[in-house]
Amino acid sequence: MQLKWTAVALAALSVVACGKKEEAAAPAAAPAPTAAAPAPAAPPAADTLVVKIGHVGPTSGAIAHLGKDNELGAKMAIEDLNAKQLKIGDKVAKFELVAEDDAGDPKQGTAVAQKLVDEKVNGVVGHLNSGTTIPASKLYSDAGIPQISPSATNPKYTRQGFKTAFRVVADDTQLGGTLGKYAVETLKGKNIAVIDDRTAYGQGVAEEFEKAAKAAGGTIVGHEFTTDKSTDFNAILTKLKGAKPDVLFFGGMDAVGGPMLKQVKQLGLNVKFMGGDGLCTGELAKLAGDAIGEDMVVCAEAGGVDGDFKAPLDKFKADFKTKNGVDVQIYAPYVYDAVNVLADSMVRAGSSDPAKYLPEVGKTNYKGVTGPIAFDEKGDIKNGALTLYTYKGGQRTQIAVVR
Repeated sequence: MQLKWTAVALAALSVVACGKKEEAAAPAAAPAPTAAAPAPAAPPAADTLVVKIGHVGPTSGAIAHLGKDNELGAKMAIEDLNAKQLKIGDKVAKFELVAEDDAGDPKQGTAVAQKLVDEKVNGVVGHLNSGTTIPASKLYSDAGIPQISPSATNPKYTRQGFKTAFRVVADDTQLGGTLGKYAVETLKGKNIAVIDDRTAYGQGVAEEFEKAAKAAGGTIVGHEFTTDKSTDFNAILTKLKGAKPDVLFFGGMDAVGGPMLKQVKQLGLNVKFMGGDGLCTGELAKLAGDAIGEDMVVCAEAGGVDGDFKAPLDKFKADFKTKNGVDVQIYAPYVYDAVNVLADSMVRAGSSDPAKYLPEVGKTNYKGVTGPIAFDEKGDIKNGALTLYTYKGGQRTQIAVVR
């Protein structure tokens, strides 16, 4: 037994020795370099408070240009807040943006809203469309998370009794109502046709426009319907042409309004083409091409500044273009202000806990780049402004700011 063990041991030693000789004679090739593993994220300092702000808009689909515009406004706000090193309570706040895409679809809107709730975000700015904002607002309300929409104008949003719902723009009652009155009193429209896309936004603003136009003495000669995905409007436009309207109002977004304008021109409809804020974008002229005649379109943005607030908004737009390489489409400044309103409320409350800072949102008295921001008991902005625009030389041109 001893002899066997010695033989085995000797054999093992021989193998090891041979291995060393071979290594010495022909050293093994060095292993190929590999990419360095990313360093683990440093945990936040003890005196740092992480604050998550959710943002939701349609960053895919037909109006992705508007959703991306909003998201860029949110990113700028987050970067500027972090540069200020704001203190919430006794800690420096580190703001993080949690951005989601709802594609302008109500079902996807509620799905991403639930995702933000599950992630325990501290506040939400969004959604862009009324049709996604309204159903999502129930989820935020149930979770007690403050929500500020920068662009949803359907009155229902702030009339559900949710204490978490706010908006920083005027609603359709003001928007559609002002446009309806303007169509009759200023544009001297007598026979007025209406088309809406059956969305919560499009239908809502069209109905308010129609009521105001009638009240001002106009006659509604037809009301037709389309969808927010349609591209062919010849049938409804031909039907309306027979009624000889001098004003045509469209309740919907620019992605549909642009192609509709082309077909208005092809059919020889001689009308003033009107619409709300969904139509009133920098992109409309590109979508409509040469169909957008001088002063042919009159639309309104659910917001606006004049006087002392014009310079800060102009600066924001210039900074936005420098940073992002594109012009503001429409609501990026309102997103920027909405994020800052949430942060300002947290600072005043000394807490980022939604339950603790929510009461402060309702007490907001904030000087934003879009003007003074304060909310009424429903969560609507007080004394909301509207800006009327037309298009000249393919450029959106301001007519007036009204309140």
